[in-house]
Amino acid sequence: MNLDTQLTPVVAEIINTLYGVQPVPETIQFQKTRKEFEGDITLVVFPFVKSAKKSPEQTAEMIGAKLLNDVDFIESYNVVKGFLNLKIKANYWLEQLKAIHSSENFGTTKPSKNADLMMIEYSSPNTNKPLHLGHIRNNLLGYSISEIQKANGWDIVKTNIVNDRGIHICKSMLAWQMFGNGETPESSGMKGDHLVGKYYVEFDKHYKAEIQELMLQGLSEEDAKKEAPLIKQAQEMLLKWEQGNKEIRTLWETMNGWVYAGFDETYKKLGVDFDKIYYESDTYTEGKSKVEEGLAKNIFYQREDGSVWADLTNDGLDEKLLLRADGTSVYMTQDIGTATIRYEEYPIKKMVYVVGNEQNYHFQVLSILLDKLGFEWGKDLVHFSYGMVELPEGKMKSREGTVVDADDLIAEMVETAHETSQELGKLDGLSDEEIENIARMVGLGALKYFILKVDPRKNMTFNPKESIDFNGNTGPFIQYTHARIKSVLRKAEEQGIDHSALRNTQLEISEKENYLIQLIAEFPNVVKQAGIEFSPALIANYIYDLVKEYNQFYHEFTILREENDDLRNLRLVISETIASVIKTGMGLLGIEVPERM
Repeated sequence: MNLDTQLTPVVAEIINTLYGVQPVPETIQFQKTRKEFEGDITLVVFPFVKSAKKSPEQTAEMIGAKLLNDVDFIESYNVVKGFLNLKIKANYWLEQLKAIHSSENFGTTKPSKNADLMMIEYSSPNTNKPLHLGHIRNNLLGYSISEIQKANGWDIVKTNIVNDRGIHICKSMLAWQMFGNGETPESSGMKGDHLVGKYYVEFDKHYKAEIQELMLQGLSEEDAKKEAPLIKQAQEMLLKWEQGNKEIRTLWETMNGWVYAGFDETYKKLGVDFDKIYYESDTYTEGKSKVEEGLAKNIFYQREDGSVWADLTNDGLDEKLLLRADGTSVYMTQDIGTATIRYEEYPIKKMVYVVGNEQNYHFQVLSILLDKLGFEWGKDLVHFSYGMVELPEGKMKSREGTVVDADDLIAEMVETAHETSQELGKLDGLSDEEIENIARMVGLGALKYFILKVDPRKNMTFNPKESIDFNGNTGPFIQYTHARIKSVLRKAEEQGIDHSALRNTQLEISEKENYLIQLIAEFPNVVKQAGIEFSPALIANYIYDLVKEYNQFYHEFTILREENDDLRNLRLVISETIASVIKTGMGLLGIEVPERM
């Protein structure tokens, strides 16, 4: 049980005894004591001043004296204005460590059989290009959020909606037809998603040339974009696809098949997965029927050209296109269809969309439309809106082929990790297989940690060189610390030193050891808060703080050479528990930690 959870009912009873008032539990607020003051935990006294009819300092003094008298594990207290700082006895923390060390799933809650179901959608790639750096942030956030919510007791379904239809897909298909000469992944040696992406860039190159030609003939840029032969052919291809044209559908299936094989390879490298994959080609028809249903009920309206719209002006927004004049659907229609099918298939309690912040308006509209269509869950959907990721050189553009390819980046990270580890002598004495595995772990760990340690709602710049550093707030620093602890524990076993349990909870311990145990005890609260805020960054930065403190401890204190058996046992138990917390915490970020380096 957490310290604040233990103290809350005691404080409530004291307030009742002293002032004859039964406080609401929410008014009893504890926080970690600030470093400049003595104490471990601080009670905020201001909510009780009115009932006490005394100054904040006098109120805190009265509550502090009563707590010191009533609670045997409180060692002392001090008052700073309306804050009551409590110092907790060392043996309390040692008992906590003993319980934590013997706990099987410390910090996490396994979902029960009747757990509420949360569906988390992430990745959502288009089948006209390979995954890039932006997709990497999306996938890492989606996977980590899923693991964090699972650790908070939710039943999780990880899902992916593949954007496998639409004008952008037709652009790649048309360019392949015109310029591909029958090229395939096998004949070219390219991954399928890379090959299809190549023709998306090819389309854009020729399309821009046509626009320039038409502008030279006197057309405005806007008209040239509409009249260019290539875009008209792509639009015609989309219409034929929607009409079920056999030749177009066969080409579409073939090229999408190439892309899916490529995606699967990248997902595997990245260490992310899905429980259910939806395809827009399957869900958009459901969306169209829902829109037509809404039209029949006058929820939506039709313009003279046959297009269907939603008027959201009463909701403070504008009008939203749902079906084009030619009957083809838009992204919003597809999302309505996908949502409908999902809720028919799963008893979803909470639906979370992991999508970049450029889509904030889209999900605001989707929520309103689903609500208007009578879906109770419409208002409750969560758009986990995250910031964009850029490189030091600036933004990336898919059409121009200037994106950072996910596969290339992963390969570069692993190679850099191998070179850096080799230079620092961290791979000495390991087999080729171990070296390859550690380079993979460290390279991916550097990439994932650098991205996930940032507040997800903020834009970020990913710097590959900064991420692979064995010092500072990086994945490799944390991974190396885990390996270092494991090395200490192996040596203890070789020397026949037993550290299976904490033997003495009445020891006098240092401030550093006391602080480390308190940091360990915070882990469940961090996991809980990360779930509430949907923030892997909270876990990443907590793990870094823990590892930073441990490394200071490691350099200042002897462990295996400590002559006092009980102290040596304590330090080994602290080390082993921290290694376990590192492994669990990094696991929630989708990061592996090596046993040796």
